[in-house]
Amino acid sequence: MFKKGEIIGAQIRPIKKYVDERGWLAELFREDEVEKSVFPVMSYISLTRPGVVRGPHEHVAQTDYFCFIGPSNFKVTLWDNREKSPTFQNKVQIVVGEDSPAIVIVPEGVVHAYQNVGGKDGVVINCPNQLFMGRGKKEAIDEIRHEDDPKSPYVVDLGS
Repeated sequence: MFKKGEIIGAQIRPIKKYVDERGWLAELFREDEVEKSVFPVMSYISLTRPGVVRGPHEHVAQTDYFCFIGPSNFKVTLWDNREKSPTFQNKVQIVVGEDSPAIVIVPEGVVHAYQNVGGKDGVVINCPNQLFMGRGKKEAIDEIRHEDDPKSPYVVDLGS
C-alpha cells in the first residue's frame, strides 16, 4: 500500500553539535529556519526505553517538531495519510539520534512512529505548534491512535 518516497511538508534536518572540552551545545529551534506555522507553543521531553515503539499516530491540526539528539538512536517512520497530498501513501524511514542528530518536522495528517533502536534509554524533545489538550487542557486530545487498531495499515518494522 505504501511506497518509499519523500513526504511533502515533512522535514528531516541535521542538528549540528558544537563540541568543546566542556561538552556540547546544539540549537534545536531558530525562528529564521522554519515557517511561522510550525513555531512551537509548548515543549516536552520524553524518555523511551530500548526497543519501545511510540505510535503510530497522527494529528488533525498539530505539527510535531521532534528533536532526536541522543542518547540512543531512533528509527522514525512517517506515512503520508493526506488524501489531497501529492505524496499520499508515501513512506519515509530513517534512523536519527545520537549517531545522526536530527530535527524531524511532522505535519498534521502524516502518521508517525519511532522506536528506540539504540540499546539504551533515549530522550526525545518535541516542540509542537499546538497545546496538548488546548488552552488549560480543556479540549479533546488531537490524536488518532493507529497503534490501538489491530487492522491498521501503519505497521512499524521492529528492530534496527
